[in-house]
Amino acid sequence: MSKRTGNTARRANDGIGHPFSGTAHQKSRASPLLSVGLILVGAFLLIAYSYRSSFVGERVILKDQGLSCTMEVRQAIPLLKKTYGDSMRKVLHVGPETCTVVSDLFKEDTEAWGIEPYDMEDAESSCKSLLRKGIVRVADIKFSLPYQTKSFTHVIASDALDYLTPKYLNKTLPELARLASDSLIIFAGVPGQPRAKVADPSKFGRPAKLRSPSWWIRYFIQTRLKENEVAAKKFEKAAKLNSYNPGCQIFHLSSNN
Repeated sequence: MSKRTGNTARRANDGIGHPFSGTAHQKSRASPLLSVGLILVGAFLLIAYSYRSSFVGERVILKDQGLSCTMEVRQAIPLLKKTYGDSMRKVLHVGPETCTVVSDLFKEDTEAWGIEPYDMEDAESSCKSLLRKGIVRVADIKFSLPYQTKSFTHVIASDALDYLTPKYLNKTLPELARLASDSLIIFAGVPGQPRAKVADPSKFGRPAKLRSPSWWIRYFIQTRLKENEVAAKKFEKAAKLNSYNPGCQIFHLSSNN
């Protein structure tokens, strides 16, 4: 009896016109449009994410290519300007892609010059213009650079010192410090962090040697380079206020001159 009653109730319910049946049909018709909309939004977000090659969590990561400290310099320029203020008047950048750093410093109303340690056969037209004007030069940083002592208020080095052996580092680092009247700022790779891939690794001469913070500190002591503690604290404060989490080691050194 209970089974027969249940079937009767089911048949009775099937025959009743549901007051929300029209709405249900409308939702079913609208659902394909909603699905298409969601797919389009998802595709847009995926494209935006794939092109966001840098500034993920305020760290400069070249997607599928590793970390570039030169790109990190570009991101840190506004913070460096806040740290050093008006004293950052004339800057020399030493490292690959120096044309982009020089151009970014120009936008900050800062006089800038650049040393490219590697070949620039495929340089863009804007970079070639800087080369013709002598603003950017190609030079082997293992030897003396063509500038007088204290030619610049600040010298910034990135993606260059990591490729030098201690033998050449002993020559290059004091040479960079010689050129700065205020500070030498070093952006160095972090051990275990993937490095940015390059089209022609042979031009660097050797694989990058990523050294620990303790190694660098010992090395600075040995070469009598002192940390610019005031600048380091100001930069750390500015970075915190701007939620900047550097992906490279950043050292602020006082000039010995």
